Amino acid sequence: MTLNPLAFPKGVKYLCELCQKPAYMQCTQCRVTYYCCVEHQRADWIGIHEKICQTLMSLRKPQPFLPSHEERKKWADAIAEEKRHMIDLTRTTSRKLLFEGKHEQSVPAAMQSLRFAIEVYGLTSIELVPSYLILGESCIGLGKLSQADEYLAQANWTILKTPNSSKAIQSKLHRNLGLLNAAKGDFPEALRQLADDIYNASEEYGTDDIRTSGGYFHMANVFFRQGKRDIADSLYNQVTDIWHTYLDRIVKCRTQTPPTPRGVGPGAVEKLEDKEEGLDEAQEAEAVQVLNSIYDMQEHQPIYQPLGMAKVCYTLAMLYFVLHDIKKAKEFGRKAVVASDNSADDNFSRNIVEFMKICERIR
Repeated sequence: MTLNPLAFPKGVKYLCELCQKPAYMQCTQCRVTYYCCVEHQRADWIGIHEKICQTLMSLRKPQPFLPSHEERKKWADAIAEEKRHMIDLTRTTSRKLLFEGKHEQSVPAAMQSLRFAIEVYGLTSIELVPSYLILGESCIGLGKLSQADEYLAQANWTILKTPNSSKAIQSKLHRNLGLLNAAKGDFPEALRQLADDIYNASEEYGTDDIRTSGGYFHMANVFFRQGKRDIADSLYNQVTDIWHTYLDRIVKCRTQTPPTPRGVGPGAVEKLEDKEEGLDEAQEAEAVQVLNSIYDMQEHQPIYQPLGMAKVCYTLAMLYFVLHDIKKAKEFGRKAVVASDNSADDNFSRNIVEFMKICERIR
């Protein structure tokens, strides 16, 4: 991708997409995005711009002349709807990059989500909070704790000013505050915040939901850092069980035999009432990061725990099956078979063997 040097028309100022300082370069593809230097252009391109370059052309062009109020309203509604789609896309992308450990690359996508949210909802809306939280978590990962404090304080203030804010958004705030305090080494406060995260997530989704499991995982990490291995292992096992149950439902849904139609005609086809569960990009990255971390913990246990190893290997095998990585699904499936040889749970061992048969049928 190339950049055009800018010649400023009189009275017109362009600002860098990342730092908002005076810009001297222009993206040659969309021609509506500007940068102060090549480094910022590259960071933005890798983080999010490649995905949204062409869409920005339509969103940032001036409103066309439309003769009627109805036409102007229809155009404005279409632009607002496209911006809401961009908020979802940029937030999912930034969360995915966070789970992959790419904290610096997640910042451009999070900044874009914040800009679009401000344009659609205004400066004080609760809808801005998810973007503040992602930026806060990015800063925690980069070791910029004072900057993370500022983003999370802004999120907290917005939530406090919003009556009846959802338990889901409160859960995410407490999780980020837990991560911040853990990064500062204040483990008691980190555990308190993560306990509030789990409480709010459980109220919103239930105690055994994958969206609640992140709180258990981060709490386990804090106990692990304190040397409280037994408590940490118990929480890691709980996280594995939650993901195992969820992924097992997806695998069964994808591999079950479709129901046989009864009768004749279109009215005779039975519709499946339950929509197949799935994972978005961010949830996929979260599952890969969390389950592989737990697998590494199991591998380095001072005392080998075959059932725990078998469970996390089987769960990883199902995850990679869902992600269409059959090679890795088979690899972890074989590890699960070996680890489960000494298990007293025959039903669990049979389930792994049946899963491996499904994998072997896929070429």
